[in-house]
Amino acid sequence: MPAYGIAEAGHYLRVPRATLRSWVAGMTYGSESSRKFFKPVIAAAGEAPVVLSFINLVEAHVLAAIRRKHRVDMPAVRRSVDFLKNKLGSAHPLADHRFETDGIDLFISHYGQFIAVSRGGQIAVRELLEAHLRRVERDDHGVPIRLYPFTRMGLPDEPRNIVIDPFISFGRAVINGTGVSTELVAERFKAGESADELAEDYGCEREKIEEAIRCELSLAEAA
Repeated sequence: MPAYGIAEAGHYLRVPRATLRSWVAGMTYGSESSRKFFKPVIAAAGEAPVVLSFINLVEAHVLAAIRRKHRVDMPAVRRSVDFLKNKLGSAHPLADHRFETDGIDLFISHYGQFIAVSRGGQIAVRELLEAHLRRVERDDHGVPIRLYPFTRMGLPDEPRNIVIDPFISFGRAVINGTGVSTELVAERFKAGESADELAEDYGCEREKIEEAIRCELSLAEAA
């Protein structure tokens, strides 16, 4: 179900709003005399206004991994995603559990046709994708049920302190294991309460409070 606006989804995924909008709604570019339209890569759950579902959020999370490592043009990425749709028979191949097996190999193989990468570069793409996929928790049927967004620099061993679960707090980011909204924690922090005070109030580790603050605020504000 549609649940996330562009601004909110971009905030959770650390993707610029304009970039995310182009991924899910397309983008017009070029001069007045030769306007062109870049087709969206992800089919948004809602179009007027553009609103994303939890599955869309997972797709964008994986797509962000692809874009952050190799600055390949998006039409090439879109062609590769379309290739996966045909091969996997899925409307959301980047969120499909089969992407974690043969889908990654198919993507890297097809993606490699559009960019000049060495074998080492392809391994880097695989490692980055796998790191992002490990942040997605699935049910017994392979359906994504939770997303643990990166709150730092996307390091593979980053702790899973923040979780997005469509059945908790209306799908907003919360501190894992508590159900406490990261937005609420950040608001209290901005109001002058310390991380130690908040950790005591919510009965959780200071590290989790810091992650909640980091999720909602820029590093400069949280310093």
